[in-house]
Amino acid sequence: MRKLLSISAVALAVAFSAATAQAQDCNAAGTVGSAGSAAAGGTSASTLGTAGACATDDGTTASIGSAGSAAATDGKAKSRTKINENPNQLKAQSKAQAMDKGTFSKSMTKTRVKGDELQSKTRTMSHVPGEKPVKSTTENNILLPAQ
Repeated sequence: MRKLLSISAVALAVAFSAATAQAQDCNAAGTVGSAGSAAAGGTSASTLGTAGACATDDGTTASIGSAGSAAATDGKAKSRTKINENPNQLKAQSKAQAMDKGTFSKSMTKTRVKGDELQSKTRTMSHVPGEKPVKSTTENNILLPAQ
C-alpha cells in the first residue's frame, strides 16, 4: 500500500510540473470599473461592472464582469446581464429596475475592453411621482500605456 501511494504521489507531481506554464509579466496593465445604486420609496436598483487587461509580448488578455440587482417592497423588480465577446472587443451590460406603482429606481452599467482602451459607465435614476427625478452618472476610462 505504501509503495503504491509513493508511486502515485510521484506521478502526480510529475504531471503537475509538466502542466504548469510559465507566466509572463505584463508590459502594460489596467483595470476599470463603475457602480451605482438608486432608491426611492420601497424600490432599489444597483449595477456594477469591472474589467482588466494585460498586454504581453504574445498579445493582450482581458477579463470582464458585470452584475445587477433590484428589489421592490410591493412592486416588480427585474435585472439582467449580457456579456458579448468578439475578436475586436469584450463588452458587458447590466440593467436593473424596480417599480412600485409610479415610484421607480433603475441602474445601468456598460463596460468595454477594446484594444488598449477600457471603459465603464454607470447611470442611475430614481423617481417618486410629484417630485423631481434623481439622476447620477459615473464614468471611468483607462488607456493602457504604449508598450
